[in-house]
Amino acid sequence: MNPLKAPLNETEIRQAVSAVKRDAGLDDSAWFETISLDESDRFPEQRSVYVCCYEPASNRTLAGLVVLETDALHDWHHIEGVQARIVPDEFTMACELARQDQEFLKALKKRGLDDASKVLVESWSAGNFGNPEEQDHRIAYGHCWLMNDAGDNPYARPIANLHPVFDLARREIIRIDDLGVVPIPPDPGPIRRLKQRDDLTEISITQPEGPSFEVDGYRVKWHDWELQVGFAQRDGLVLYDIGINDGGRLRPIMKRASMAEMVVPYGDPRGANFRRNAFDTGEYGIGVALDSLALGCDCLGHIHYFDVWTHDWYGEPRLINNAVCMHEEDYGILWKYSVPAVGQATVTRSRRLVVSSIATIGNYVYGFFWYFYLDGTIGVEVKATGIPFPSAMENDSSSPYGRQIGDQVESHVHQHVFSFRFDMALDGERNSASEMNFSTLPGGDDNPHGNAVRTEETRFNNEQQAQREINAHSARYWRVLNPNVNNRYGEPVAYKLIPGTNSFPFQQPDSSVGQRAAFMYKHLWVTRYDADELYPTGWFPNQHAGGDGLPKWTRADRAIDNEHIVVWHTVNYHHWPRPEDWPVQPVVYADFHWMPDGFFDENPTMDMPRRE
Repeated sequence: MNPLKAPLNETEIRQAVSAVKRDAGLDDSAWFETISLDESDRFPEQRSVYVCCYEPASNRTLAGLVVLETDALHDWHHIEGVQARIVPDEFTMACELARQDQEFLKALKKRGLDDASKVLVESWSAGNFGNPEEQDHRIAYGHCWLMNDAGDNPYARPIANLHPVFDLARREIIRIDDLGVVPIPPDPGPIRRLKQRDDLTEISITQPEGPSFEVDGYRVKWHDWELQVGFAQRDGLVLYDIGINDGGRLRPIMKRASMAEMVVPYGDPRGANFRRNAFDTGEYGIGVALDSLALGCDCLGHIHYFDVWTHDWYGEPRLINNAVCMHEEDYGILWKYSVPAVGQATVTRSRRLVVSSIATIGNYVYGFFWYFYLDGTIGVEVKATGIPFPSAMENDSSSPYGRQIGDQVESHVHQHVFSFRFDMALDGERNSASEMNFSTLPGGDDNPHGNAVRTEETRFNNEQQAQREINAHSARYWRVLNPNVNNRYGEPVAYKLIPGTNSFPFQQPDSSVGQRAAFMYKHLWVTRYDADELYPTGWFPNQHAGGDGLPKWTRADRAIDNEHIVVWHTVNYHHWPRPEDWPVQPVVYADFHWMPDGFFDENPTMDMPRRE
């Protein structure tokens, strides 16, 4: 195990908090946004901690590094013009503020509601829409639901058009956006109201000889694969130093892989619905929202769990038990051939290693699954479930922007846009990237039978050239190759990135969310490696006007051919809600794959057990 990349433990979090409280000169109002492993190159041979704090009294965001070995605070500074992430403690505070606010109580009374304790107020980042009243303030925008009983679906009865607007720094409500009374849907939608079926027999997955993987701390060996499990407050699950053994030597593939941003833009322009643009990673954090996973439900089989430590806004450590799950899955046929004429038939079974985590952010639940296959393929899959964001219907028919999914309940069109970041190291740190396209030849002497297909590979020289979109018409995919290492056929060794579930954004590029999440307009970005460039929307997207992150970095148009490169892949799941998504949405899937493409000299699984 590489100890420099292991997640922080309880003692290290306490030490970092102590150093900041001792040396940073914070005032009494300050709280801790992030205490996470430092991944910059400032102290490459020492274990250091990135700490970000927010001072409500001065409305300042501050950050620096604590080197654990020396217990020293370095580079502590005020970051001008940004807002720290919204932390879970602020959600609780905002809800209580609303329940005690007289104007909010009057607005509830207009709707026939006298008991504010039964009203759930969920505060979202306000975004940035140029409102002068909101500039230079820490603003959150509230959405409200009625929940009479503990067993109710908390999102079944939206209180439409009622939005408390919070200044979180001042702990006050600056205004109530009351856009008119809409009847509250009547059905509380208790999720457990139906009797559970008992006609399916149990599936039991056992490995009598134990699992095939070995674990040393956070380091994992399975089959030919080696990798290290990591954690970040913002990204959640991070994988380091992914490599595969080939002929007795460990061949590196990636230095770091994570889901770096997730944006959920909604498509209803009416009322205050344009505010619904959640940057779930950058505004709130995936790591702090990880669930404790349960055997037999979240994970099935012979499981190894990894615990991780996070913290509250006071800097007090908080343990998430079973935050990451790892197990093996049978995956059907690996390969098979049969030659009936000579009586030959051979089949080999496949399996995969699964490393996963699940995060609950508001109404949605996201599972992030990383798959490692016997043939060297890496699969990435997002499983989205939870409760679609509901709105109360103003009349008997749905709006043009939504669809009825429940009794007087509609849900609006939206997208789930993910940015995955891959720090590549394919047989070394100097890599290149290219694009593959296929096309037909026109009929003629070169294509007399009309079946000719032309292959075109375009190597990227610089960052501006490597901003690309999916194209099913040309069967487009992308490759990462090492031009300094050839396979037995004289080709540079390579992996190919094969897009899966995907679509294009519908938000206008000059819209607020379009400027703040500009990464979503391209499905591929390739950048020159920089240790500080971890997030495609920049370090502080909360209330940011936009233009930070990938658009800003790539203006330099740095060289990326035969360099240390980072590949960013955008996955866009388009969601037009359906009645079957209510009251709880069955899992929907979005995925893509990295597949060896000349990385090996032949099928690397020819030595797997087979049945003749």
